[in-house]
Amino acid sequence: MLSFLGYGMIVTFMALIMTKRLSPLVAMTTVPIIFALIAGFGPDMGDMMIEGLRKVAPTAIMVMFAILYFGLMFDTGLFDPIIKKFIQLIGGDPMKAVVFAALLAGLVSLDGDGSTTYMITVTAMLPLFKRMRLDPLALTCVVILAASVTNLLPWGGPLARAAASLQVETSELFLPLIPTLIISFLGVMLLAWFIGTRERQRLGRLPQSLGAAATVFDDADNEATPSLSEENAELRRPKLFWLNAVLTIALMAGLVMEVLPLAILFMVAFSIALVINYPHMQDQRRRISAHAPTALNQIAIFLAAGILAGILS
Repeated sequence: MLSFLGYGMIVTFMALIMTKRLSPLVAMTTVPIIFALIAGFGPDMGDMMIEGLRKVAPTAIMVMFAILYFGLMFDTGLFDPIIKKFIQLIGGDPMKAVVFAALLAGLVSLDGDGSTTYMITVTAMLPLFKRMRLDPLALTCVVILAASVTNLLPWGGPLARAAASLQVETSELFLPLIPTLIISFLGVMLLAWFIGTRERQRLGRLPQSLGAAATVFDDADNEATPSLSEENAELRRPKLFWLNAVLTIALMAGLVMEVLPLAILFMVAFSIALVINYPHMQDQRRRISAHAPTALNQIAIFLAAGILAGILS
């Protein structure tokens, strides 16, 4: 009977989510409670949910500070020189444009937020694709594929939610996946090369001038190219580029080597980065507030998954 109710609970909340009758947060919170009451676990239901929340709390904390950290790194402009250099290397070659779009999507999705990935990648690459007369579907294809691979990082939504539901540390799922993720991303790059080669054959190599599309990374003296907004320009910290790069590399190394729990590593890294780049208290509050909505949405789902896992167990 309990097995039947457990499977019934999973099927019910999945059906409600897939048919868009309830949001994941609401479904994972209310459906388990209803099934627990049906099973007669009303008096023990509170302890079940608290136990589930305890087990997912480290994952929720890790995701929150990971989103804040990578959001902060994008604010400082850590990835701007890399992106600008690649855009310069594209020239008028359609193949390079498609391959770079895949690289950019993988790079931007490091923050674990899919919406940010699409906003930044499309903003940077769509004008270039239009000016070079490339098929926009090629951009859609490589961006979705690249982001789907790098979104399986420990602080990404899919892996973190899977770890929360299974009540295991994200590192236990992530470390065995590293070879698979590398091979998968290389496969995405190979597909991008194939699509780009096909576009090159269709269009031929375009003049070098067409490579300077209107993106936010081009020089401000180009009248046809919009520069960074005044607010974004104020957030950039080009003089601290190498310091931020070293901090990020050290963080990645610490994650793989498991020097400390992932949540602690991101908490420490974010605190250091915030103080270094924005020493004034008011600026720190603004940066936290800017990225808080994304972090809150993710954490709420993880905590709801904790309730689901607690009752299901």
